Amino acid sequence: MIQEFDVLFLREGIRLAEEAERRGNLPVGALVVLDGEIVASGMNHIWQPELAMTRHAEMEALRSLPPELRVRCGEMTLYTTLEPCLMCAGAILLHQIGRLVFGAVDPNAGVRGCLPALPQCFKDNYMRMEWEGPALAVECDPLYERLQELKQG
Repeated sequence: MIQEFDVLFLREGIRLAEEAERRGNLPVGALVVLDGEIVASGMNHIWQPELAMTRHAEMEALRSLPPELRVRCGEMTLYTTLEPCLMCAGAILLHQIGRLVFGAVDPNAGVRGCLPALPQCFKDNYMRMEWEGPALAVECDPLYERLQELKQG
């Protein structure tokens, strides 16, 4: 269930997504929270400063996790403005993040579309994890629509 603090953290993700867009990238933002504090964040960087297709917001947030906190991933919540793709979901599941809250559904590339095809170890981790979303669709759906336009354009 989405709580008031979830809304605040998702809005920080929206701020990161808008910053990514200003920098010439797709508008997606993500952050990792532990004990009510942001411990890592990331924004989409696939186009700028150079073409790097794995620099999704979620991947950037996971890369910036302080190494000493990685043993506590099960206590963390990852917030992202867009339902994670298969690559990002795989990384989130491998990190064994405890909870994920996403803002907008991605019917084209979101992980939920390929759940039946996941290997069993990923399915098991997926089932142990708490997934919440879409949350704040009214605020996050326009980011997804702009993302689609930018990808087309």
